[in-house]
Amino acid sequence: MKKTPLNKYGYFWVTAAFFLITFIGHWAFAWSAYVEEQNAHSQPVEVSQYIIQTSRDTLENWQSEFLQLVWQVAGLAFLLYVGSPQSKEGDDRKEEKLDAILKAVDKNGEDVIAKLNNKYLKT
Repeated sequence: MKKTPLNKYGYFWVTAAFFLITFIGHWAFAWSAYVEEQNAHSQPVEVSQYIIQTSRDTLENWQSEFLQLVWQVAGLAFLLYVGSPQSKEGDDRKEEKLDAILKAVDKNGEDVIAKLNNKYLKT
C-alpha cells in the first residue's frame, strides 16, 4: 500500500479537523452570545468589538491550555525521567553495583572493570 499524505499524516489530519471544527464552533457560539449580550444591553452589534472580545477569549484559553500541557508533558516527563530507573542516574547506580559484585567475586575484578571501561569508553 502506497503511503499518501492522507494516511501518512493521519493523526495530523484528524487533529487539524478537530481543531477546525472546535475553532469554528467556538467563534459561531461566541457570535451568538455576543449578539444576545449586546441586545440585552441595547448596544449596537459591532463586528470589530466581537473580533476583539472573541480573540481575547480564545488567546486566554490557549494560553491556559498550553501552559498546562507544557507542564504536564515537559515538566512531568523531566521529573519522572530524573527519578526513573531508566534515567542515567539509575544506570550509573546499576553499574556501580555490578562493579562492586565483580570486585567481590573475582580476584581480577579491577582488571575486568578497566577493560570494560576502555572497551565501552566510560567517562
